[in-house]
Amino acid sequence: MTRGSGEEGPRGRDLLGRLDVELGRIDEQLRALAAAKGRIQGLLDAVVAITREMELPAVLHRIVTTAMDLVGARYGALGVLADSGDHLAQFIVAGMTEEERTALAGVDFPRGLGVLGYLIHHPEPLRVDNISSHPASTGFPPGHPPMHTLLGVAISVRGEIYGDLYLSERTDGQPFDVHDERILVALASAAGIAIDNVRLFEQVRAGSEQFQRLLLPTLPDLRPYEAAATYRPAAEPSPLGGDWYDAFLLPDGALAVVIGDVVGHDLHAAAAMSSTRNMLRALLFDLRTPPSAVLAHLDHTLEAITDNPIATASLARIEPAGGAWRLHWSSAGHVPPLLITPDQRARYLFAEPGLPLNVDSGQHRPDHTHPLPPDATVVFFTDGLVEHPGRSLDEGLNELVELATAHAALPLPDFVRALADHCPGDGHDDIAILALRTPQRTAASLMNQV
Repeated sequence: MTRGSGEEGPRGRDLLGRLDVELGRIDEQLRALAAAKGRIQGLLDAVVAITREMELPAVLHRIVTTAMDLVGARYGALGVLADSGDHLAQFIVAGMTEEERTALAGVDFPRGLGVLGYLIHHPEPLRVDNISSHPASTGFPPGHPPMHTLLGVAISVRGEIYGDLYLSERTDGQPFDVHDERILVALASAAGIAIDNVRLFEQVRAGSEQFQRLLLPTLPDLRPYEAAATYRPAAEPSPLGGDWYDAFLLPDGALAVVIGDVVGHDLHAAAAMSSTRNMLRALLFDLRTPPSAVLAHLDHTLEAITDNPIATASLARIEPAGGAWRLHWSSAGHVPPLLITPDQRARYLFAEPGLPLNVDSGQHRPDHTHPLPPDATVVFFTDGLVEHPGRSLDEGLNELVELATAHAALPLPDFVRALADHCPGDGHDDIAILALRTPQRTAASLMNQV
């Protein structure tokens, strides 16, 4: 018994030892798998974050910061190649403190010399534990923060090198390893797709915006009146929208003025806007009725022959009256026009707005009139100019009054541009502005001159 127990004791301890080793190996593998799973999940999260951005500068900056987060790097940069492909035309940097940026003030961004240039001409993944010892190293400019390690990979878009992604200095002080390289190569692949997508989106957006502008008229010669208009597409989701304006002289000598907004931000809204504008223009030339009657006729026509969405509009006539002028208008649910008098005081011409178009064509809309002195400005606009989710519509309208008053002395084209540039709205909706200014001389004196 004593001998048997003695033999079992060493064998048992050996077995337990081997079991401990095996359990340790399994534990190490599990930890590695967990780390790999965490890296993969981090990569997926990074890809999602990159693809959310819809502007190229934001995409490029997001690529750098997500790469830094994935690998745990202190510094990151993305160099975009010039068209020639032999140097950097743009350099996006992240991770530097304000003090480090200040120290480099006046130093131009890298053009692709030294180790960075080596990666341009040899676009394979590059890991360097000591930058200064690399054969291609040319040193750093004065004031540059000390950097020793480098991990760089190329980013390709449609089979061509777009740029290079660089990381430096792991926050744990360790050199970059093969796992860091693999995760950065995977991210660079996704980054190439994201860059391609946003460039395609920008091309489509530019084409859509051009299409939208082609749908809007070029204002004709409206003398003796002055006129200026501007259109700004929504920042998102699409540059296509339903805002429109129009102004032209009628056969009876009155000036017709139109501002409108079709619901929606897509091709259907743009097409509906175009058809509505053209119908209204035809009706104005054919009918000699008050604005309310023209809007009623338009409403019946839209109801009968189109499936256009709801739209708001304001239709006005500026006509000689009593030696000066008169604004005669009717509204289909649109925001009121803004009147700026010659002494640069501004106020809204609030009146019964009436129902929007395509709601109930049987409902009557009232007409309104207001005298206009010489050198008065009337501003017609769409609600994107004043709408902001962070404040009420009244606050936006009040802010527009202050803005219009501050810029009222500007020439009319500069005036409408100032309203659009500094508008109270947040840019989520289209903006259309049409401003008309009566002559400085009275209507009677102009008629006598004729």
